[in-house]
Amino acid sequence: MSVSKQVFSLLLIAGIIYASFYFMMPQQVNVPKKANQFSVTKATEHVRNMAEKPHFVGAPAHKEVINYLEKALQNLGLESQLQEGYSAGDWGNLSKATNIISRIKGQDSGKALLLLSHYDSNPHSSLGASDAASGVATILEGIRAYLTENIIPKNDIIILFTDAEELGLNGAQLFVNNHPWAKNVGLVLNFEARGSGGPSYMLVETNQGNAKLIKAFNEASPPFPVANSMMYSIYKMLPNDTDLTVFREEGHINGFNFAFIDDHFDYHTKMDTPNRMDPNTLAHQGTYFMSLVNYFSNVDLSHLDSNEDYIYFNIPFFKLVTYPFSWIIPMLLLSTLLFTVLLIYGIRKKKLQWTSIGKGFIVFLSMLLIGGLLGYYGWKILLYIYPQYNDILHGFTYNGYEYIISFFLLTTALCFYGYHKTKTISTTNLMIAPLFVWLIIASLMAWKLPGAAFFIIPVIAALVILYIKLIDKKPNYIWAVLLSIPLISLFTPMVQMFPVGLGLKMLVASCIFVVLIFGLLIPVFGEYKRKKELSGLLLIIATAFIIKAHSMANFTIDRPWPSSLVYLLNADTQKAYWLTYNTILDPWNEQYITDKKTSVDSAIGTTLSSKYKTGFSYITKAPIKEIKSPLIRTQKDTIIGNKKYLSIAIEPQRNVNRLEVYTNNITIHDATVNSVPLSKDFLNDPNRKSRLVTHYISTNEPTLLELVIPSNEKLEITLMEASNNLLNHELFSIPKRPKNSIPMPFVLNDAIIITKTVQF
Repeated sequence: MSVSKQVFSLLLIAGIIYASFYFMMPQQVNVPKKANQFSVTKATEHVRNMAEKPHFVGAPAHKEVINYLEKALQNLGLESQLQEGYSAGDWGNLSKATNIISRIKGQDSGKALLLLSHYDSNPHSSLGASDAASGVATILEGIRAYLTENIIPKNDIIILFTDAEELGLNGAQLFVNNHPWAKNVGLVLNFEARGSGGPSYMLVETNQGNAKLIKAFNEASPPFPVANSMMYSIYKMLPNDTDLTVFREEGHINGFNFAFIDDHFDYHTKMDTPNRMDPNTLAHQGTYFMSLVNYFSNVDLSHLDSNEDYIYFNIPFFKLVTYPFSWIIPMLLLSTLLFTVLLIYGIRKKKLQWTSIGKGFIVFLSMLLIGGLLGYYGWKILLYIYPQYNDILHGFTYNGYEYIISFFLLTTALCFYGYHKTKTISTTNLMIAPLFVWLIIASLMAWKLPGAAFFIIPVIAALVILYIKLIDKKPNYIWAVLLSIPLISLFTPMVQMFPVGLGLKMLVASCIFVVLIFGLLIPVFGEYKRKKELSGLLLIIATAFIIKAHSMANFTIDRPWPSSLVYLLNADTQKAYWLTYNTILDPWNEQYITDKKTSVDSAIGTTLSSKYKTGFSYITKAPIKEIKSPLIRTQKDTIIGNKKYLSIAIEPQRNVNRLEVYTNNITIHDATVNSVPLSKDFLNDPNRKSRLVTHYISTNEPTLLELVIPSNEKLEITLMEASNNLLNHELFSIPKRPKNSIPMPFVLNDAIIITKTVQF
């Protein structure tokens, strides 16, 4: 291939990669010309009004947001109601949730369409602009635009802004199990976020097959669908849930999630502000809303269950491509047969040689191995060089995009270098190894992860390329590039998606994807004459991105350091401690953590629950402060037969936000907290260990435990009562954090904790 053709093909492939990202979402926010169009400006105004302060359950601003949303619904001409009550979810997290509900009456009495998002922010410092004020704003602005048409929908439209989603999906559970309207819901559209930008991904939630849901989604025809069936297959395997999960699991109600994940470093932090939210992302949510509400408000929602599943994925210009699961095995068998036939044909025509094919396998498998090792150990090395990254608990650093690009370039450079030594081997021979590996992967997907069975699509395209190369002495390389569009469009975004959504530990997956993509692009790249020089150029560019990432490694005002500090008083031993979750101390908490011991759990007795099971890292003795411990009253202690019935009231003697209750290793037949029974599945779950319940307290209400235990066993409970007021408590003089620091999310932080153990 001449240099000009080489450059053109590279530019063409780069253009396809660019288009694969560019056409995922609206790239500019247009000013609406009509009242019935979604206005990002108006939606953003809702976000700003909601996200001025942290508004988690129990926060002073929580009630302010409730009042704002009631008024916003009233301004739309809608009546609203509040549903308040305790719920413990499936995680043993108790809170008093306040849902905000409204309804647009339809013409028929069939199933209703429910529009869902949560309005509470994550405790205790997140402003919750994207997560999930953006979802609430999408619904408010979408409904405003919808109502301007003055059309009465066929179906009722229920608007539900849930509370306490961040604590355990409590508001959703309260609605599904206790509100009479829940029985009439036929479909849910849920708007969520795990970052502050990027495309919004669609995820289906169903207990049945997805065929009718995907067909209906395509008929609704949102202009920028971003989805694939692998995402939901993986999502179901992860410990991540949304409010919609409750509707599916407990209400057997189908639904769609729409969530964006880019700029994951803002998730649940003080940096989740309106200014950092991408307006194009909000526009993307609006495109989903307007298309789907206009469609699903006027179709029968009672027949969306299906026994059939669909494979689906988005391709630029083609929107969502779908086909049934029943095609998976025939497509796999046909591809395997075609591969075998072409292999035999190529051998007989002497265009394929076993020796050359074998060398191709050595090179490709070596690239896969080295690429995987690069991704796995590369991140480990970065953590060693920059140990402060460990304090970003979700694992996506502020310079994460720079690392993704650099590892993408490094792996591509590796592949070009590896294949530059195969000058004497034809690209036709080199195609066999990646095709074989892709067939193996597609077979595994069909067996273990059928939602990802679309891995066979680029294999089919590559087999067509192989056929052309076998019968044509000088095939046009343009055909190879064009037939690779499904490969590039489908899988290049995954190079970014996995480490963004799951943390940079997934760079290993990114590097493996790069090698796999490169392998099927061998018909193009294999023809390059200057692969070694190109490898060197990519290495230089990758180094530039690594240098850029290094320049962003330090924490600044825009990239602040997550820091933590906790004061713990053991009421039994009358000992006090300063504790932190930081693996690397910053100058702020280093003033208090002077004795860097790691045997923290033995000093405090237990570990507080947290999203990523993060434990305290360092502990230092602290002065004793006069903090009032909770008052514990035994209201009932009765033995009937071989069971003991206990009723215990735990009353705070100070303003608190959270109470965790742990028990010794005993059998608990039944447990009820504030009249809410804890599920048997939770009580019997070994993963809960000794934790009985976490009560997120709203207005200093007591915690009422009712337990049934064996009469011959002794109960011991350990309480860990916390308030989020360490930095402004009158007994302490903690200085404010520096401007390049924020409270560490996902853990109990800036807290005063009292522990107390009682036997019964």
